[in-house]
Amino acid sequence: MADVRPFRALRYAVPDLAAVVAPPYDVVSDSEREEYLARDPHNVVHLTLPDSEEQAARDLSAWREQGVLVRDEEPAYWWLSQDYVGPDGVARTRQGFVAALRAQPYEDKVVLPHEKTHAGPKEGRLRLLRATRTHLEPIFLLWDGSIGVDGLGEPDLAANEAKLWRLDAEFGDALTEELRDAQLLIADGHHRYETTLNFGDESPWLMVVIVPTDQDGLTIFPTHRVAKSANGAAGTPIDRPGDDLPGPVLYRGGGRYELLAGEGMDPEVVAALQPEGVTYTASREEAEAAVDRGDAEAAFLLRPSPLEEVWEVARAGGVMPQKSTFFYPKLTSGLLLFPVDD
Repeated sequence: MADVRPFRALRYAVPDLAAVVAPPYDVVSDSEREEYLARDPHNVVHLTLPDSEEQAARDLSAWREQGVLVRDEEPAYWWLSQDYVGPDGVARTRQGFVAALRAQPYEDKVVLPHEKTHAGPKEGRLRLLRATRTHLEPIFLLWDGSIGVDGLGEPDLAANEAKLWRLDAEFGDALTEELRDAQLLIADGHHRYETTLNFGDESPWLMVVIVPTDQDGLTIFPTHRVAKSANGAAGTPIDRPGDDLPGPVLYRGGGRYELLAGEGMDPEVVAALQPEGVTYTASREEAEAAVDRGDAEAAFLLRPSPLEEVWEVARAGGVMPQKSTFFYPKLTSGLLLFPVDD
């Protein structure tokens, strides 16, 4: 049973909310981190990617004392809408709701993972959670259902393309009941979810955005692989493919493309070939350019992983290789924070 409830959000009380929000910590590069730190002395990156966990805790405490961050008096659910233009150039809107969720072990089959995790990021996030005692960013969950909200009016919060509305208690009660028998799939935030499981004796609750899958605005894009070594991988030579790839494609540079064969979704086919020195990019052009420059031996160009098949793997208790899915856009960090003493 999915256990969700409203929560008392900690929110910025600043004139320009856009100046203090940022993408999730794990997609901010070193140079981007410096840009966000310089953008505003209260930008959320000072908390999510601090010089030290202790400094993040000091900043968070000071900002609350100074009134930069204020705590809501009453718990609430929130409705989130994100307008975006995807890598394919198409404008869409993705919607979901923000809630507190009680983390449960994967074996309970309530919250399902679909990707492998690594120990290092979880250890760092756990230290930060223990220091700040605040969930600084939501995780992104999918719910195989449908829900809509009409007549919202002007948003309570807005920054860039993200808008938030506080939901009334009647809707919140209906939402809680609707989700009781739901299974939820982690779209983004596996490390932070597992961090909360490790933190569970202190507080099992975390902040989540639950996105119904029955909407046109939910999209998955591929993450291509750039490899220092293709490890002997080979396929059938083909002409340069268009945007709709015929399968996983190996690019060797100089306009040479090969169609790869194998079992499973494209990330699984490539993982079985065990390329070495792999980095990731959402841009096919960047992947091919890296090979043409001589920075890599090969690029593996992938198709998006079908959502139905991702669900199938997760429900069967399996996990996919790292970076198998790219749900675009990322959630915005800094709109709402969730202290664990709620």
